[in-house]
Amino acid sequence: MRIWTNSKFSAENVARLRAAIAPHELGVADAAHQSNLVAGSVDNSCRTADIALGQPAPVDVIESTTLKWIHLTSAGYTRYDRDDIRAALKSRGATLTNSSSVYDDPCAQQVIAFMFAHNRRLLPAILDQASRRSWQYKALRPAVRILEGQRMLLVGFGAIARRLVELLAPFRADIRAIRRKVSGDEPVPTFDQSNLDEQLGWADHVVNLLPSAPGNASIFNAARFAKMQSHAAFYNVGRGDTVDQTALVDALRKGTISGAYLDVTSPEPLPPDDPLWTAPNCAITPHIAGGMQDEETQLVEHFLENWRRFVAKKDLVDRVF
Repeated sequence: MRIWTNSKFSAENVARLRAAIAPHELGVADAAHQSNLVAGSVDNSCRTADIALGQPAPVDVIESTTLKWIHLTSAGYTRYDRDDIRAALKSRGATLTNSSSVYDDPCAQQVIAFMFAHNRRLLPAILDQASRRSWQYKALRPAVRILEGQRMLLVGFGAIARRLVELLAPFRADIRAIRRKVSGDEPVPTFDQSNLDEQLGWADHVVNLLPSAPGNASIFNAARFAKMQSHAAFYNVGRGDTVDQTALVDALRKGTISGAYLDVTSPEPLPPDDPLWTAPNCAITPHIAGGMQDEETQLVEHFLENWRRFVAKKDLVDRVF
């Protein structure tokens, strides 16, 4: 079999891949990228491979007659969530998997870091240190909170949300979730998306974990921010286009909500003159929630675990369709 990749792995990890798949062949695309956020370019060698690892061009996935398995080096799969791709894969019995299991823990920890920052009022304290140095004891001491008993609404319930529920367990928060289709195996009370408006007013923390999708575009808009409590905080580690950012800036300026913590924006990078940068009580990180000290190695090991399953004809982990 021939495995094609357009992920620019280190020499050490390329060697690890080649050793693990031997005697099968690994081909690395000329236009390889280190970032898994970059869309892959058309590559004819992808179309003749048996397995694609990385971010193949959607047209290559469709036009190939040989690809049996596509493994994405990202948790997101928006550019592949198309009827024509699904039909092409189904026609040849092919499978698409992603790397949700790699990114669930770091993304969940990013959300918790944001929550601690909000509850412990780190942002105003840091801003004061960088400017006036006025020692805001009287203002900040009464405003700090702990997570116990607070209400958290997770909008979107995939791998990140499940890990977030596990990590939050010791803090004894009250957690609910919203998802498109309730399966019944969720570890917290879960409601379908038609209940979003009703649940927004219940929460102290609203965590957006939604992917890009036609039905999710600007799902968090002015009307929905207005349904949140004025002391509630909004978090986004899903995708930037799920939020009406003009409405978010307005909600922060008017005090409709108490804070926003964003790891994703639209566009990315966020232009230096975008109003979000200077919106009150808004903290922005540059799409780093999935980062960790051994990210690339984790991606390689995740692929190799699925490779062993693929060879043994077992179910693959993180199967999308």
